Amino acid sequence: MNQEYNAPNRDYYYRNDEHTLKVSGSETLQAAPDQATITLGVITEDVDPQKAQQANSQAIANVIAALKSAGIPEDRLKTSDYRIDPQYDYIDGKELFKNYKVQHIIQAQTTDIEKIGSIIDTAVRSGANSITSIRFSLSNPDAYYNQALSLALKNAYEKALSMARTLGISLNPVPNKVEELSETATPMLYQTSTFSKMASTPIQPGELNITASVRVEYTY
Repeated sequence: MNQEYNAPNRDYYYRNDEHTLKVSGSETLQAAPDQATITLGVITEDVDPQKAQQANSQAIANVIAALKSAGIPEDRLKTSDYRIDPQYDYIDGKELFKNYKVQHIIQAQTTDIEKIGSIIDTAVRSGANSITSIRFSLSNPDAYYNQALSLALKNAYEKALSMARTLGISLNPVPNKVEELSETATPMLYQTSTFSKMASTPIQPGELNITASVRVEYTY
């Protein structure tokens, strides 16, 4: 799975009284994600809020214990949402109390990308009944971005040099101005609905696209 991150792709070629050429350059690198954050949890319902809460507490404890056994350290597990909400049915325009819903959502971080499917399976077998998302990212995105930024600058120079040759002018290779246009890659996100129990959960992380763009002004 590849996710595209579109960067500005506008080129500015013109001459003014200061004898400048303005160009844009961009470059995209691909990198396999080396970490992931899985958002999952347990949802329980009961007409008695205390019973719903107790059932949820036991279930989430089982899920957390199973995730630890699967190799996720305790400091990589954290609660992201905890709620107790009354549920209602609407019949003939009337609001009728149904039950209480308790939702405890946690985030599990892992660098073992190849085992994400088995981690999800472990959580589901242990009582998790909600998998909200899987967020893939890079532990060191700046290294890739800086490389893409350097190549984007070279791309801009090659454009300006090509223009200068065509116009028969002498280009000053040292830019008069450089403007960075883009940011580091946004993490890749898999959104899912409530997970059903299944024998195996294949997860394909694909690659992240890291795009850098610049606008450069040269003199001649």
